[in-house]
This record gives sequence, structure tokens and C-alpha cells, in this order.
Amino acid sequence: MTGDTVSLSNTTGQWLRKASRTLISLPFAYTAMVILLIVAYFMRPSLLTPMLLLLIARQAAPLGIAVLGQSLCMRVLSLDLSAGGVVVGVSYILTSGLLPYPEPVLMLIAVAFGIAVGLLNAFFITRLRASSVIVTLAVTMVITGVAVAFSQLRSPGDAPEILTELVRFKIGIVPVVLVIWAALLIAVAVFIRKSVFGRYVDAIGANPRAAWVSGIPYVRVVTIVHVMSSLFAVFAGFLLIGFVGVGSMDLGRDLALNSLAAVILGGVTFGSGKGGVLGPTVAALMLTFTFNLLTSLGLGEPAKLMLQGIIIGAAAAAYSVQRKN
Repeated sequence: MTGDTVSLSNTTGQWLRKASRTLISLPFAYTAMVILLIVAYFMRPSLLTPMLLLLIARQAAPLGIAVLGQSLCMRVLSLDLSAGGVVVGVSYILTSGLLPYPEPVLMLIAVAFGIAVGLLNAFFITRLRASSVIVTLAVTMVITGVAVAFSQLRSPGDAPEILTELVRFKIGIVPVVLVIWAALLIAVAVFIRKSVFGRYVDAIGANPRAAWVSGIPYVRVVTIVHVMSSLFAVFAGFLLIGFVGVGSMDLGRDLALNSLAAVILGGVTFGSGKGGVLGPTVAALMLTFTFNLLTSLGLGEPAKLMLQGIIIGAAAAAYSVQRKN
């Protein structure tokens, strides 16, 4: 073997090792998305047409928006499992007719409701040092219970026309929902990367006690993060209600767990924003594409539920592995 051949072999080996390390370091969502696209290419190529891909992306928008809030919570070592309850509350406010106000006013009330939920979550988490999992899960149960109780007296009705028209509207062939999602995505990415608040979030995620001692306003930052998370859940609820066309007590039922899975699969773990906002976004698209692929293969709801459980379990395992590394 000549010296040039040995040198080439060493260079190739180094390149392969570097490429393998890069692939391993990428969030699992990227690899999974590529695998899904390959599977769809051979089994259901119709899913890869531009129109269907745009429809699937539009379908993923509510989850993708909720994921933005969940990722912020995880970066400050918290969780928000109240997204489903927020969506149920928003659904009832907008569709029950219980409040006799015009649609824009009802939407503002829904936004105020989301802010109130975020403030309530943050109060228990920051002031009373309660577990974010228990607090936000309890809040979801209370909101859902109240909405179900009221629905016995006045059931949900049709969605506001402004929302149904919004989800149908397109700019050329691109649904305006995707434009809204992209705008929120870019705004959050720039805000977290460029603002002092973003540095506070990173500092709290790295070491909350040290951040507190150094004078960083821990309570204020975590409160803002939870309010933002609830507001993103409200916006996700707007889109879900517009898609379905009617109010429902089951709307957004899986939103919290799916957003949690998407955030972890997208590379964001407790205290770490390694995956940024793009990783969880890809994971939201991956989950939605997976469910559509299963539907196209004729698999029913039980198969979807089992796969959903497997994905959430895989997300937990991925988090455990990343934490050890």
C-alpha cells in the first residue's frame, strides 16, 4: 500500500467518523423525518406531492405552535401540560354562545383566558415551588371539568367564521396558516437568540440557583415563559377550532403530550436549548406526517394510539440518553 493510498484511507476514515458524530449529535427528529420520507416514497408516493405536503404542514401548524411554548418551558426546567385544557376552554368560549359578544371580542377574551392560565401556572410553580407537572396537569383537569359541566347546560356550537375563513385562506398555493406559523417561529428564534430575555432563559436552564444569586429575575422570566406557552396554546386552539368548524370538549386532547414528545425529539431537553426552535418544528412535522402515513396505510385509531405511546416513550428514552451524554 503506497503512502498516498494510506493518506487517502486515513482521510476517508476521519471524514466518516466526523460525519457519524454529526449525525448522532443531530436531534432524532431529523433522522426520523428522512426515514419517513423514504418509506412514503416507496409505499405511498402520493403523500409526497406538493399539495399534500402543504396540507400536512398546515395540519401540523397547531402542534408546531404549541411546541414553541413547550420548548421555552423546558429550557427553564419547567413543563406545561395545560395546553389541552387551554384549548378546551378556548373552544367553549368561542363556540358556546354563552358570552353574547362579537367574534373579535370573544377572541380577545380567549387570549385573556390564556394569559390568566399562564399566570396561575407560574404562581404555583415559582411562588409555591410546586411541581410544574402536577400544577399544569391539575389546571388542565379543572378547566376541562368546568367546560364539560357548562356544556351540559349549553353545548358548544359552530366555530367563529373568522377562524374558518382564516384556515382556508391561501397566498397563492401556500395556506396563510403556514405563513403565521413561520412568522411566530422566526419571531421566537430571533427573540430568544438576540434579546436579554433569551440570555436569562439560558442562564436559568444552566443553573437556576446561580441565576437567582446573580440577580437574574427568575420569577419574572419563568412567569413570562408560562404566559407565552399558554398564549401559544390559545393560538393553536384558534387553528384547531377553525379546522374542525365546531367546538368540542375533545379538541386538543393530545396536544400537551405530543408537544412534549416533539420538543424532546427535536433536541430540546430540560435546561438545554440545543435543538433551537427548528428541531422541535421538524419533530412536529414528523409526528403529523407519521399519523397521515398510518392513515393512508389503512391503520385505525388503535394503531395510532400505540404508535403515539411508542413515540412518547422513545422521546423519554432519547432525553435519558442525551442527559447521560
